[in-house]
Amino acid sequence: MKSRKEIPAAKGQIETGNIAEQLKIILKGVEEIIGLEDLSKKLQKSSETGRPLIIKLGLDPSAPDIHLGHAVVLRKIKQFQDMGHKAVIIIGDFTGMIGDPTGRSKTRKQLTRDEVIENALTYQNQIFKILDKDKTQVRFNSEWLSKLDFTAVIQLAARCTVARMLEREDFKNRFKEHESIGIHEFFYPLMQGYDSVELGADVEIGGTEQRFNILMGRGLQKDYGQESQAALFMPILEGIDGVEKMSKSLGNYVGINEAPEQMFGKLMSIPDNLIIRYFELATDIHPDELKILQDQIDNEKVNPRDVKLSLAAEITKLYHGADTAQRAAENFTKVFQKREMPENIPEFTIAETDVLADETGIDIIKLLVSAKLVSSNSEARRLVTQGGVRVNGAKQTDFSGITLREGDIIQAGKLKFIKLKF
Repeated sequence: MKSRKEIPAAKGQIETGNIAEQLKIILKGVEEIIGLEDLSKKLQKSSETGRPLIIKLGLDPSAPDIHLGHAVVLRKIKQFQDMGHKAVIIIGDFTGMIGDPTGRSKTRKQLTRDEVIENALTYQNQIFKILDKDKTQVRFNSEWLSKLDFTAVIQLAARCTVARMLEREDFKNRFKEHESIGIHEFFYPLMQGYDSVELGADVEIGGTEQRFNILMGRGLQKDYGQESQAALFMPILEGIDGVEKMSKSLGNYVGINEAPEQMFGKLMSIPDNLIIRYFELATDIHPDELKILQDQIDNEKVNPRDVKLSLAAEITKLYHGADTAQRAAENFTKVFQKREMPENIPEFTIAETDVLADETGIDIIKLLVSAKLVSSNSEARRLVTQGGVRVNGAKQTDFSGITLREGDIIQAGKLKFIKLKF
């Protein structure tokens, strides 16, 4: 029988008393919970014994740039930490070399060990912008998975049937379409579930797309004679376009490391119908305050624009501090309401040879890409066509070479500015 792994106690007092109040905060924004009664008992026991619950989050280090969509589960863990509980972040360096098959129509490219470690370090640098470092333990699942001998692997594999694996939507579809499924891919959910056994996790949190993997951990814990973890599933956060899920590839994301002015401006562009959802999933606002806010918007007691300003300020404050958020708000008012230029525009030094079109002058497309105002030539062309590029305040609609001078201000979209220096 696998014994519970001892985890150092979190600093600070375990929250005691009203379990219903704690559950109210924990369940804010949760899409689904399995094991609610178990969680209530665990909270009560923690309150009585002073032992923090172990809150598990597994990270597959394949896309290390964290945006607000990724941060939804991290914010939920932070709420547990504020009650005194312990977060254990599992960096899937071992599972990452297989690659999570979730949502995949084909076998995923396996990462090298060096790629996994590099991405994992990038993750760690970002997660502590959200989580309390004193109440967080970061572990790599190679610590235990790499030590399993073949006998232990066979015993683990015997805990699940092929029929059970094929209940997964992605595996089922690939099997139906005669797409290849590597035997090693079946081990991904088994290994992720075994992480919960190793830790003796009380709660595992993840996105709804991780449902199969997380429930595997709950089942394996029971098989190994442990109390089953409660499973909390957080919803997918829509991007600032209000349509697709937040994604860097779709350009509708807000990165947690973005400049405060850019973060504030992006948040002000979300549709009004997402204001409450962003408050719910991207901030730590109390559920009672959220309910009041929803009522005020529904009954037209407040202007949605004013609420959105509060939202942008709150999220910017979480990642950059109150003073910086205030300056970002003032900058937004100046640039977008008063139509003035921002005060601190970053300089961009260019070599004319890098962005020359021909004898006619500077290629605006090359300049936008070189300055990282856009990510590709196609995005630059689309922005110019839509009138989203300005030179010294005047719309730039010509793709041919243009004449630019040192000190000229280039604006791409509503949020990005550079001052040219040759």
